[in-house]
Amino acid sequence: MPFRKILIANRGEIAVRVIRACREMDIPSVAVYSEVDRTALHVRMADEAVAIGPAPAFQSYLSIERILDAARTSGAEAIHPGYGFLSENAELARACEEARLAFIGPSAASMVLMGSKTAARRAMIAAGVPVVPGADGAVAGADEARGEAGRIGYPVLVKAAAGGGGKGMRVVEREADLLAALREAASEAERAFGDPSLYIEKYLVTPRHVEIQVLGDRHGRVIHLGERECSLQRRHQKVVEECPSPLVAAHPEMRREMGETAVRVARAAGYYNAGTVEFLVDRDRRFYFLEMNTRLQVEHPVTELVTGVDLVKEQIRIAAGEPLSLTQDQIDWRGAAIECRVYAEDPDNNFFPSPGKILTLDRPAGPGVRVDSGAYPGWTVPLEYDPLIAKLAVWAPTRPEAIARLERALGEYHITGIKTNLSFFRSILVSAEFREGRLDTGFIDRWMSRQAAAADGDPEQEHAAALAAALYALRSRPANGAAPPARSRWRSEGRSSLLR
Repeated sequence: MPFRKILIANRGEIAVRVIRACREMDIPSVAVYSEVDRTALHVRMADEAVAIGPAPAFQSYLSIERILDAARTSGAEAIHPGYGFLSENAELARACEEARLAFIGPSAASMVLMGSKTAARRAMIAAGVPVVPGADGAVAGADEARGEAGRIGYPVLVKAAAGGGGKGMRVVEREADLLAALREAASEAERAFGDPSLYIEKYLVTPRHVEIQVLGDRHGRVIHLGERECSLQRRHQKVVEECPSPLVAAHPEMRREMGETAVRVARAAGYYNAGTVEFLVDRDRRFYFLEMNTRLQVEHPVTELVTGVDLVKEQIRIAAGEPLSLTQDQIDWRGAAIECRVYAEDPDNNFFPSPGKILTLDRPAGPGVRVDSGAYPGWTVPLEYDPLIAKLAVWAPTRPEAIARLERALGEYHITGIKTNLSFFRSILVSAEFREGRLDTGFIDRWMSRQAAAADGDPEQEHAAALAAALYALRSRPANGAAPPARSRWRSEGRSSLLR
């Protein structure tokens, strides 16, 4: 047993995921919770639970002092930060070192280096890693930004120098829009990360977003576990991920080249524990370093399903000082896995958050289906936090079989009481572009534009959608003849398309 007790400094489905790994390793777990999360699933599942403050995250989940107090009170020897909140906060890693607590993540030095996009960029250039053309550091003001954008060539991407997740990011197509983009991005970066610094890089038109999972121990060994395709994004946030990437699967030498590059990135950062190196891939299959996420990723289940490696258990062993349990030549990739991020949000209302009480919850099951969730019937989804309530992941021997399995699983997934984006995924899966693996970061925006255009004025599209919805309604009508409840356009189109 690497540790006698582990505290999970997080909430929701990722806290549940870590608790399950601890239980399988026979390690007692400690949950922390804010006032609004008193009845959350992770609190109910953990061996112990400690209250850490009011609902606002800065008074609870983002309070290093309260997290450390909870660890001391419970007698935990290690802290797992999950993702989000303090997971990439070097101050927490330092505080753990000072308190003689194990931090289940990388060193504070690695987090500082890779947490700054500009510092990471300079380090990668020195290590011979290809990077997207851009400024060497944060721009000092509007004049310098204008000069850098002119040198790089429009379109450009204005990005926060600290943080990630699409915050503090703006695409600028022409010089006339640059000043407004700088103001907006700096303001958002200040609110999200406490740092308004920005830098500028070339905006690659319709690139693919492919990332490599790496693992490193404290004995100098680093391996990679292959790639994940993360090109399906909305507002710069990933919503569907898969392993392997359809592009990389068609060009196997790419996995070797990108994997070796990702390992070089990790070594240059002195990195240990789990991390993800993210790349942009252009139309000519050239890949460029984007950033490194110094934590476990939301989409880690698809890598686990294809490689058979439990990343959370590996994290815990590495933090305890154990060497990697695998070598690079022992990593094998079998089959295909796809994950959907299930959010409490309303697709018919511009994906606006939909907090509230879950009345009923039917989860999919069966061969090759995995649901990582922090929700249960009767639980109230709070307004205060990210609306992610579950991750639905499937595995199958081939990508077409995985798509079919995901369609089946989505058909079994039913939640009432709140709005969710399940119908959105049902609609996406029937797209010919998705099925053929023709993916890029602009995929969802184009798809949604086509859906909106069809709904607003194409008589043939409207007639076809209405007919399909009517056929589905007939098939779904209860035996007593009562009409089924009204469904949204997203749900109707998503469900009816599966009948074609």
